[in-house]
Amino acid sequence: MEQARNHREDLIELDKKHFIHPTSSLKLQQQQGAPFIFVKGEGVYLTDISGQKVLEGMSSLWNVNVGYGRSELAEAAKEQMEKLAFTNSFSSMSNEPAILLATKLAEITPGNLNAVFFTSGGSESNDTAYKLVRHYWKLKGKPDKKKIISRRRGYHGVNIGATSATGIMPFQEMTTSLAPDFLHVEPESTKSLLDCIQAEGANSIAAFISEPIQGAGGVNMAPEGYFKEIRKICDDHDILFIADEVITGFGRTGKMFGCEHYDVVPDLMLLAKGITSGYIPLGAVALTEELHKELVELSSDVLLHGYTYSGHATACAVGLKNLEIIEREGLVENSRVMGEKLVNGLKKLKEKVEIAGEIRALGLIGAIEIMDRNGKRFDKLIAPKVSAEAAKRGLMVRTVCFEGKDTIVFAPPLVINEKEVDEMLRILEEALMAVQRRILNEAI
Repeated sequence: MEQARNHREDLIELDKKHFIHPTSSLKLQQQQGAPFIFVKGEGVYLTDISGQKVLEGMSSLWNVNVGYGRSELAEAAKEQMEKLAFTNSFSSMSNEPAILLATKLAEITPGNLNAVFFTSGGSESNDTAYKLVRHYWKLKGKPDKKKIISRRRGYHGVNIGATSATGIMPFQEMTTSLAPDFLHVEPESTKSLLDCIQAEGANSIAAFISEPIQGAGGVNMAPEGYFKEIRKICDDHDILFIADEVITGFGRTGKMFGCEHYDVVPDLMLLAKGITSGYIPLGAVALTEELHKELVELSSDVLLHGYTYSGHATACAVGLKNLEIIEREGLVENSRVMGEKLVNGLKKLKEKVEIAGEIRALGLIGAIEIMDRNGKRFDKLIAPKVSAEAAKRGLMVRTVCFEGKDTIVFAPPLVINEKEVDEMLRILEEALMAVQRRILNEAI
């Protein structure tokens, strides 16, 4: 026992000294060390180095769709690595897993999204899409069509272009120099988009980008009819529509892709996260048949865009096996069914817990807004306290706290079952009640 404790302490010190953590407080890392050092995952659970077991209510970063510990995915990687781990895809060279995964994505994505460019993740998929649409308009003889419009509170990644498209101000304020030609409109207003187009001129706008459901912005749902109207506006003004399905793709919402809830097909669809359930880095940009054909017909030179690992053979082999698991085990339907159970449980929880406010959810992505009994936000952030209490009790959730939001968000693995949903609801209720008692005691 003493040896294990010393090993953990040694790792924490090494972590502080050598590992700069993404999207983390540098000061807290040095002061408190890693809250968890995970060593094992199985199903919806993670186990840390001290033996504590937690239910992963976020699928890590919205992405471990098929759950942890899937030996099939390890075997797929091993088998491919033993044959051909990697070879580059430049100069039209190819490999079998990349061809087969591109073909599979063309089959399962909606409408005529039939051609795929591979990346290593969501941020790269975003930056790739911005370059491709600008390149497209340049080839069409319209080089001034280069502006990208996105929605406020939308999240699109942390590369310089993706950061510039992201409509969450703290991400933009982190840097001193954003990329030019990115604009933001109000997230629930099609009029705001029309006003922006009229002010800037449609001949200067390359594309509009949006998540079907805003994830890191607080799990925000679009108003009814919003995306139908967006599709029409883009068509009417000769603007390409990019759907960022990095979080919402591969069953997260109870359909294979979030756009399917709104019966719209984008010109480009951005994919990552659930494409391999996080087992290996991979992302993609899917283009419509028409857009791909035009790029081919208009191009007279090399497409000077590509990453070393575009079409990585091992990553694509894992992606293929991951999609096989999602389909074979009916995880898209399970997401819908377990999502309904989770929402019904949250509605009952809301009746018992005074600080549980608005509930927003679709499939297995959701949020609880923290509010007082009058529907007003508290004068201090409460959601992080709830998250901390949940973690103590064995449940990992995240919080979104900006622009007046005080929100708990969750997105458990799509393999979650009824018993595990009940466990998640029980811990959430206990954590909310513990914080509520503290608030009431402070008020006395």
